[in-house]
Amino acid sequence: MLTVDSYDAVSTQVMLSPTAPTDLTGLERIILAAQGDLQRILSAFFSRPIFVERIDANTSPRLRPVSPQYPITQARKVHLKCASRVVCIATSTITITSPEYERVFLDEKLPIGQTFRRLNSHPKFDLLDVGAREICGRRELHRTYRLETEGFAADILEVFPDRNMFIQCEDWLTSDTISKDVCRFPLMQLQRKSRLRISMDNAAKGICCLLLLYVLVTH
Repeated sequence: MLTVDSYDAVSTQVMLSPTAPTDLTGLERIILAAQGDLQRILSAFFSRPIFVERIDANTSPRLRPVSPQYPITQARKVHLKCASRVVCIATSTITITSPEYERVFLDEKLPIGQTFRRLNSHPKFDLLDVGAREICGRRELHRTYRLETEGFAADILEVFPDRNMFIQCEDWLTSDTISKDVCRFPLMQLQRKSRLRISMDNAAKGICCLLLLYVLVTH
């Protein structure tokens, strides 16, 4: 476990393991220690709503009443977005053994954090791994952790694609919009040219077939 989370009558202490990156900011340490309330923390930081965009979800068959003997599992991937920017990519494996959690998570389709809030549950939190790297010129932060309570468990990998968001805040949300549009424009042109080229090739093939048919009929 990579965190120390302890309290007594006069104090509370939360510490990350010494193996965590040494250049973490205070906000990043808060993010990495979040226990099912990441969206609330991000929303408070950006002072904007955080939206959950489901990318993929594969649920095991629900053939019997859920129980510890007959669990339901789901592999899922979501993007947490703020002002149309992806602030976190979360990949999770969920195990459900309680009808109550099955109803809220699968039928009402609440995300993981909101599921715990709806059922007034305080899951056990184990931070398993923390890391940082540079990819495509951006500093990335990630963590792997487990949230577990009776009837529901989630193993989660979260990737924060650009650590500058935790420094620049509002400026980060808007700074990349123009450059992203400029980069997308040549790609759209290329895609249109590709479709036009395919259409022209198909037209040429059609003309050749008609000419060949004419030659065969007239000779």
